[in-house]
Amino acid sequence: MKGKSPSYSATIKTEVVCPNDTNPLGILQGGRLVQWMDIAAAVCAQTHADGICVTSSIDKVRFFTAAKVGDILTIKAIITRAFKTSMEIKVDATVRNASNHTPIPLSIAWFTFVAIDDQAKKRPVVPVLPETEEEKKDYILAGERKEKSIKDFQ
Repeated sequence: MKGKSPSYSATIKTEVVCPNDTNPLGILQGGRLVQWMDIAAAVCAQTHADGICVTSSIDKVRFFTAAKVGDILTIKAIITRAFKTSMEIKVDATVRNASNHTPIPLSIAWFTFVAIDDQAKKRPVVPVLPETEEEKKDYILAGERKEKSIKDFQ
C-alpha cells in the first residue's frame, strides 16, 4: 500500500467573521470556529483517504486570541499520520483584519478521522509519507498522542 505526502491533502479554508457567527459583543463563537476547523480537517482526511471520513475525536483545542466581526480567518489542515483506519489532522487557524495583513495565531487543534466505506464500516487508509523536518516531527508526535489517548481510555 503506497503512501501519500501530507502536502497531497493539505487544505486551506478562508472565512470572514459575520455577525451571525458571533456573540452579542461581536466576538466569534468558539463553536463556530471549531465547526469550520472540522470541515477543513474533513476535506483533508477525505482527500488523503480517497473517500468518506467521519470525525472520531477532537483533541486539545486551544484558543489564543479573539476574532471579531469582519476579521478574515485562514484555517489550514494537514494530515500528520495515518494509522490502520484513522488519521490525525492538525488544524491551525489564524486571524487578520482587512487593513492589517499580518496573520495572528487564533487556534490550534488535532482532529482524528476514521475512513468508512459505503456501509459505514471502517476501512484501511494509506500511510502518510512525511517529507519535511516539521512533517517528520508531527508524524512522531501523532504516534505519541495516539499511545497516550489509548492509555487514557483504558
